[in-house]
Amino acid sequence: MANSWKLSAHASKKRVQDALLAHDDAWDWDHEIVISGREVSEGRPEDWVIEAWLPRKPRKADIDALAALFGKRAPKILSEKLPDEDWLVVSQQGVEPIRAGPFHVHTPEFQRIAEPGVIDFAIPASQAFGTGHHATTAGCLSMLDAMKRRGVVVRNLADIGTGTGLLAFAGLALWPSALATASDIDPVCLGVVSENAAINGVRMGSGRGALTMLAAEGMDHPLLKARAPYDLLIANILAGPLVELAEDFASAVIPSGNVLLAGLLVDQEPGLRAAYRRAGFRLAARMDNQGWSILWLRRRA
Repeated sequence: MANSWKLSAHASKKRVQDALLAHDDAWDWDHEIVISGREVSEGRPEDWVIEAWLPRKPRKADIDALAALFGKRAPKILSEKLPDEDWLVVSQQGVEPIRAGPFHVHTPEFQRIAEPGVIDFAIPASQAFGTGHHATTAGCLSMLDAMKRRGVVVRNLADIGTGTGLLAFAGLALWPSALATASDIDPVCLGVVSENAAINGVRMGSGRGALTMLAAEGMDHPLLKARAPYDLLIANILAGPLVELAEDFASAVIPSGNVLLAGLLVDQEPGLRAAYRRAGFRLAARMDNQGWSILWLRRRA
């Protein structure tokens, strides 16, 4: 993709996280602009950068919109033209492999690990998010491992907002006889998940031990509804949609069933937990990974 650009601004961890919260509340945000925040480096945990990826040259309105997320005294907004490549691929290339529980996740440029107990996934940088290198995805992998070690049995799982398919793949790796469904609101993920499944030897199909991929908004798909109730629902999306889905998830999960939620900052956790408490869930475990909350909730029996 030609003419791809990135806007960026450096600020403290708190200011960047506050800007990300403001982005979640910006109902008129241009959805062509994908935004993320991260540490500048491992040794500088309080120094963060916010990045906005655009498939075109940024306009003054785009720069002003990013600055507005910071309120008064916004940091300097830097603009950078990217090479004539897919802007999302560029944003995800060159990242180091990660380890999360038994999982080793890497782009195909790195070698697989063929060791006992290691679950290896090669996830190319692609048109969908979820390569495993964001703190929320890595945290979900660790929490799935914790569920398995604490004796959770999963016969029927769904990954809502799957992106690349990674978390659905991980669920099948831990519970290989499960019925598995993955969905995403973006239809481009249908092809991405299929390609990633082929790379990683994940079987696509409708039976147990295979993954069915759908394009759907939330739980709004006939097959998602027909396959309910689920033992485990995974959703690594955004805090706002997660709150909106609380009642739908409660209706789709068996009593004592599990939901794994991520994509929310620690500051957003109280409101989300209140919504799920009202929907009949209780907290089983939580994790704070670089300022992002990963929540394992169980529906009351």
